[in-house]
Amino acid sequence: MRKISSLALTVAMALGLAACSDGTVTEASELEQQNSSYASSSDLHSGIQLNNLDTEARPQDDFFQYVNGQWLERTEIPSDRARWGSFDELRERAEAHVLAIVQEAANGSAAAGSNQQKIDDLYRSYMDKERIEALGLTPLVPDFAKITALASHSELAEYWGAQQRYRAGIPVALYVGQDQMNSEQYITSMSQSGLGLPDRDYYLANDERNQTLREQYRQFIQTMWNEAGWEQAEAAADAILAIETKIAEAHWSRIENRDRVASYNKMTLTELTESAPGFDWQAFIAAADLAINEIVVRQPDYMSAFAAMQSTVALEDWKTYLKFHTLRSSAGMLSENFGSASFDFYGRILQGLEEERSRERRAVSTVESVLGFMVGEEYVARHFQPEAQERMAEMVDNILLAFGEAIDDLDWMTAETKREAHAKLATFTTKIGYPEKWRDYDCITIAADDLVGNMRRSADCEYERMVARLGQPVDSYDWGMTPQTVNAYYRSTMNEIVFPAAILQPPFFDVNADDAVNYGAIGAVIGHEITHGFDDQGRRSDGDGNLRDWWGLQDEEQFRMRAQQVVDQFSAFNPIDDLYLQGALSLGENIADLGGLNVALRGYRNSLAGAEAQVLDGFTGEQRFFMGWGQIWRIKFRDEALRRQVVVGPHSPGKYRVLGPLSNMPEFYQAFDVEPGDKMYRNDDVRVTIW
Repeated sequence: MRKISSLALTVAMALGLAACSDGTVTEASELEQQNSSYASSSDLHSGIQLNNLDTEARPQDDFFQYVNGQWLERTEIPSDRARWGSFDELRERAEAHVLAIVQEAANGSAAAGSNQQKIDDLYRSYMDKERIEALGLTPLVPDFAKITALASHSELAEYWGAQQRYRAGIPVALYVGQDQMNSEQYITSMSQSGLGLPDRDYYLANDERNQTLREQYRQFIQTMWNEAGWEQAEAAADAILAIETKIAEAHWSRIENRDRVASYNKMTLTELTESAPGFDWQAFIAAADLAINEIVVRQPDYMSAFAAMQSTVALEDWKTYLKFHTLRSSAGMLSENFGSASFDFYGRILQGLEEERSRERRAVSTVESVLGFMVGEEYVARHFQPEAQERMAEMVDNILLAFGEAIDDLDWMTAETKREAHAKLATFTTKIGYPEKWRDYDCITIAADDLVGNMRRSADCEYERMVARLGQPVDSYDWGMTPQTVNAYYRSTMNEIVFPAAILQPPFFDVNADDAVNYGAIGAVIGHEITHGFDDQGRRSDGDGNLRDWWGLQDEEQFRMRAQQVVDQFSAFNPIDDLYLQGALSLGENIADLGGLNVALRGYRNSLAGAEAQVLDGFTGEQRFFMGWGQIWRIKFRDEALRRQVVVGPHSPGKYRVLGPLSNMPEFYQAFDVEPGDKMYRNDDVRVTIW
């Protein structure tokens, strides 16, 4: 782990689309040829993919369409995907690389207990369709027997505690993580759970679409019940939906859950019992193998409502609920009738998918979910190429400098709060590419003929690993993503930004492209993650990772006013039907996009050291900067997936991550001659600058 100013020494690689929708893998040599052609193409000398431009669209009216229009026109979403875009192209290639690693290991010759044996046997256990079909529901019989044997609500509380490691049918979820008020220690937290649909709004909204979805969910429950050979499927579906509706009515909304202060409520177990009477919290905690005296309760009134309602639901109805969720959560590991029914609802209905991913790809996803860092170690050995370290280090240094300059230039922030902001910026750390210490998996036994058992033993291992953190020093080497994950993140309790290896490729960073497009792409992503430390929730933590109010009253008011403007702007976007974006839900990401772009542009200008950028492919440096940002957010959604993104996603859809921030930046107006009357024009008094 290094200070962020020297962190970006390892950020760059190459991208391509490496697998077909049928799951076949393109040969590695062919991929390298594709990448070589891609990187040396005259279209990419500037870093701009000219064949994606829609020159009939005016950049002043719809910059997303202008930069990506031809790509949007010629691209079809693969039949097994809910969306397709630049992130998905990278994920497809990373998945192909992992598939090759896994399939090479799957030869049955590895030594027992070795990494290769575990990868091999887990993959083969998923691919052994004949055995899985023959077993049917047999692997779950012990679970159903435990549920049937429950004789009281007190025993039910113990069951829910013991079930924490498997996460099936638990209305209350327990987990161990860093204490947000004391980041040097771990603490147990408690959160709402228990739904089979993606969010409480699916249960509570009474529009025609959600009423239809609830009926389809009811039919799915009945289908699973009937496939299990159980009686009274209609009555079971009614009971399950009634329970989940009661749970949903008590759930906090996703917007409420974003509030880090409101969701931090430390209690002793005695205080929890007093505030949420009617449930045996002591038995619940003990059955979860947690010896604790205090706990952080994220949604106190949910816990009170749950404690009151759980005893009013008949024990037999709870058993019905538990049987269904045990079956539902394991459907992908069971015979095809269960897996197909689950895909029909969660894939076709909720996401609009036309077909399920190939069994090989699903097997790889399973291996990654269980042995992700083990596979990641081999992925890094084969595919991590840090040739661009020096160039990327210079970029990150410039962006860090730019963020500090941006703090100094704020006309709405007082000197004292600026000092606090600088202090936090100075303590940022980073992780790039892969962990310095690899996770071990000695606690997992993998067998080639026991898929469900493999998944259970994995859950046992990870739960015990998590619980064992209590009372131990915080692990500063811990990673929240594997190296082959195409993503990045900011973690407030560590005050760190993390860039896994797989995202550090074109179109995010292209070593053969001019600086401008790289600053607009990976530079703005770096700026985005830094800005998360200063968004509406990140700003509530200090440089030590602790929740602390370091803001003056005047600064607080000024920030909130500007943040509300961002909320209002994004809430006016209408991507589909009568659904508008929830500006309050995506606020943190939208602030990070706007701040990231501003500091990346400042960093790009600093990198020029007063020189004027050359014109490439007919575009100025600043035009290419903004086009670099527009390119990375190219994406197409199926309608169902877009609706779901709007309802539950913390990120705005890609189109609005382009239109929203750029419409606030006078530098964009200057670069593309945006004037009053153009669709991307905003009056000066409603343009927002926060960082």
